[in-house]
Amino acid sequence: MKVVLLERVENLGTIGDVVGVKDGFARNYLLPRHKALRATAANLKVFEAQKEQIVARNAAAKSAAEKSAEALDGSTYVIIRQAGDTGQLYGSVNARDVADAIAEAGSKVERNQIVLDTPIKTLGVHSLKVRLHAEVAITLSVNVARSQDEADRQAAGENVIASQFEEDRLADEAAAADMLEGGAGAAMADAPYEA
Repeated sequence: MKVVLLERVENLGTIGDVVGVKDGFARNYLLPRHKALRATAANLKVFEAQKEQIVARNAAAKSAAEKSAEALDGSTYVIIRQAGDTGQLYGSVNARDVADAIAEAGSKVERNQIVLDTPIKTLGVHSLKVRLHAEVAITLSVNVARSQDEADRQAAGENVIASQFEEDRLADEAAAADMLEGGAGAAMADAPYEA
């Protein structure tokens, strides 16, 4: 199907381009979201008549997105989730969770603007791309942790999971050394052997 684009669409074209796309992509995405019109003679005349208004509307939306981008670019948001000892989450963090965390911080981003190919399933600091406008994209960080203390440690650059394994290993070594030096077996060694 031939369509005329009403805004820039990534990997497709810019305003006013007449492009051929698959019917399903046009019917299910471009046309309902008012990103394109069918490229009929009547629609091309309408587009040419309204081109200045469409370009002005797009420029206004782009400038509003750039203002939002200044406030959001490079920011970090903390999301607290339950996770196992290996850092695997009991569930996942998706675009809706990230949008909710941004909203709690006082900014507004729609969940469909967050580019998240796969849900986040591990603890740590993850970088995400947010597309505020077809021509404006920013990067922000999401710090997924089990507690605020753990989030602070992760933000400082500490690998919380590796630190936990190291603490457990040291505790096990201390317990083994205590047993060898006379911990649990000391009482048995002092008692006389009775058969």
